Amino acid sequence: MFKSQILTSLITWADMFALISVSDKRNLEGFAKELRALGYEILSTGGTYRYLESHGIPARKVEDITKFPEILGGRVKTLHPAIHGGILAKSEEDLKELGIEPISIVVVNLYPFEKYTDASEEEMIENIDIGGVALLRAAAKNYSRVLVVSSPEQYDEVITLLKSGEMNEEKRREYAMEAFAKTASYDILIYNTLWNKFKGTLPEHFMLSRRMAMELRYGENPHQKASYYSSADAFVQHHGKKLSFNNLYDMDSAYTIVNEFEQPACVVVKHANPCGAAIGENVKEAFEKAWNGDPMSAYGSIVAFNHEVNEEVASLMRKKFIEVVVAPKFTDESLEILKKKKNLRIVEMKNPNVEKYDLRQLHFGLLVQEWNTKKLYEGDVVSKRMPTENEMKDMLFAWSIVKHVKSNAIVFAKDGMLVGVGAGQMSRVDSVRIAAMKAGERAKGAVMASDAFFPFRDGIDEAHKAGVTAVIQPGGSIRDEEVIKAVDEHGMAMIFTSYRVFKH
Repeated sequence: MFKSQILTSLITWADMFALISVSDKRNLEGFAKELRALGYEILSTGGTYRYLESHGIPARKVEDITKFPEILGGRVKTLHPAIHGGILAKSEEDLKELGIEPISIVVVNLYPFEKYTDASEEEMIENIDIGGVALLRAAAKNYSRVLVVSSPEQYDEVITLLKSGEMNEEKRREYAMEAFAKTASYDILIYNTLWNKFKGTLPEHFMLSRRMAMELRYGENPHQKASYYSSADAFVQHHGKKLSFNNLYDMDSAYTIVNEFEQPACVVVKHANPCGAAIGENVKEAFEKAWNGDPMSAYGSIVAFNHEVNEEVASLMRKKFIEVVVAPKFTDESLEILKKKKNLRIVEMKNPNVEKYDLRQLHFGLLVQEWNTKKLYEGDVVSKRMPTENEMKDMLFAWSIVKHVKSNAIVFAKDGMLVGVGAGQMSRVDSVRIAAMKAGERAKGAVMASDAFFPFRDGIDEAHKAGVTAVIQPGGSIRDEEVIKAVDEHGMAMIFTSYRVFKH
């Protein structure tokens, strides 16, 4: 009975058949009309069928072919041998005995689950596509004969290739790989969404899907291949040369640091470490202070702002050698000024906070952790002398900076400005000496922040020699009493935060 039903229903099918079942109907009208003009007969499901019908495009319903209605409120529409047999058959000969016509093109995009990640559990579940994923995978598996179209962005190219006769197996393979990427990403999104909603901890299965957003000239060094991948349009580049691997890495560091602050701030980064940082009454003051923190190191740097860049600060930057300037917004006047520098990369950050976890790749695995977003709201004064109001402000500023400096990290700050940095040293006292050397005379009256405790008093003694008057650090060393004694001997003030901020 089943076989005869299929024979009866399918003997009138056209030789060239396209199955269309889409949630995203952008550009569908024109695409479907082009397929019809090329001689394809269209088979479609409920919503897609009604859309085509309303636009005067002839189509047949899936249920007319399967002789089985959509069931369970539309949950089951295309999961039928007459459909999947027509897609998965390697040749027409495979289908002759069953009377099933081969389907040549499958056009599917999936329920927009991404729009329901914050919805109720019921809404989320109802927007998990089943039939669409099965259709994409079936068509992609059989790319030697079937063309799978998984996105409206592909429509124009598909029509061009079909008209020119250039839709060969190589191209169908490329479309198949894209379809597999779509279904894989879709499943990853569903798993991660459900895990985050009902577990909320680091996932048992860490899965990540990102699309190539930019092919880079090379990686950290010219002999290394590299690309940039993202899940969202994080930024817009308005001008300048193509961004490099190191530009992007430093840009991320700079923009992350500058957004520690609400008032106008500027950060200058070289090799992922801040060489200048400052807050000010406006972006111009913040830039001038940040640049003057270490003008020699600032040469060829990445400069980031947390407020709009205006004409005034753009005029100052035009006189400096800067690789990249990044900000949440630029005035038209500032863009006009900055674009006069031929090679300056001007980047407007649109959506910087798209990655949920901090990842570190190992040769033998992957480390995953939460981002270090902890804020300091209170600390313990452990010295005899209380910090002054200005020292307290500078210590909070310095603590917001030191968490972004490579360990062992020491920063000196004064009047809302970074004046010295010691980074990446194996000995903490060496980091203090480097920060003091960078600060010079500006260390007098400055404060010092350390990303972890001082294991000995020598770091305090060196800071005092340089002119530092107050210290902020986690505490927790077995020699804390010795360190506190040194602070008191020098008449300094010190705060323990009770947590460290390593950055390796």
